[in-house]
Amino acid sequence: MTEPQHRRTLRRPGVALGPGLVSAALLIAVWAVAASLTERPQHLPSPVAVFRVLGQLIGSGELWLHVGMTLFRVTAAFVAAMALGGALGLWMGRSRTADRWLNPALVVLLNIPALVVIVLCYIWIGLNETAAILAVALNKIPVVAVMLRESAGALRPDLDDMATAFRMSPLARLRHVVLPQLAPAIAAAARSGLALIWKIVLVVEFLGRSNGVGFKIHLAFSNFDVARLLAWSLAFVAVMLLIDMAVLRPWQARANRWRLDAP
Repeated sequence: MTEPQHRRTLRRPGVALGPGLVSAALLIAVWAVAASLTERPQHLPSPVAVFRVLGQLIGSGELWLHVGMTLFRVTAAFVAAMALGGALGLWMGRSRTADRWLNPALVVLLNIPALVVIVLCYIWIGLNETAAILAVALNKIPVVAVMLRESAGALRPDLDDMATAFRMSPLARLRHVVLPQLAPAIAAAARSGLALIWKIVLVVEFLGRSNGVGFKIHLAFSNFDVARLLAWSLAFVAVMLLIDMAVLRPWQARANRWRLDAP
């Protein structure tokens, strides 16, 4: 296969979708076999039983309410973490002084357990949406900052010299010189960040909210209803996969397009 044909193949949606569907089918098959072999079906219900519960949640409208609340928290925390973490990482990557002063605090934040941050936010702020979203964002900000700091520190100096020679304003330099080079790192941080954020959101809801997927998983856990627990989990995993495939993966492909176009 020639290089142009290989590039067209990579960009064909069906090529990427096919293996994913096959993998999902294999996982469901393994799940079904494991469920048939277990001595306690209530501990590992079959895929049919879980999908039956999922259909009931969809039909009743309960699924949309709680998934919508969780998506709201995920979106708010994601935007805050990407904006603040990205700005912090860019500053630290472009300024050695800032990096020296802020790096110890960044290391501390990276190593504080997410559960501790969540509990402290609830204690200090209260059991409200502000505390929930802030707790999630605080867990993700240092991760984004580290990823973008490394990329910002490796920007091409000749492009900086060009911007200086053309007397570009700071805003123009950021838009036309810095951000295009950071686009792959920003896209990678967004994809990994979304996977981390929605898991932390579920913990936040599990501990201190009265709605959302995490809250419903808490209720299912309290009632030892494994089928309902798996149904809620699969529903939100499906939503996150859809967002990744429809939004984040195409964005990352466009951000890395220069790699394919390079000779």
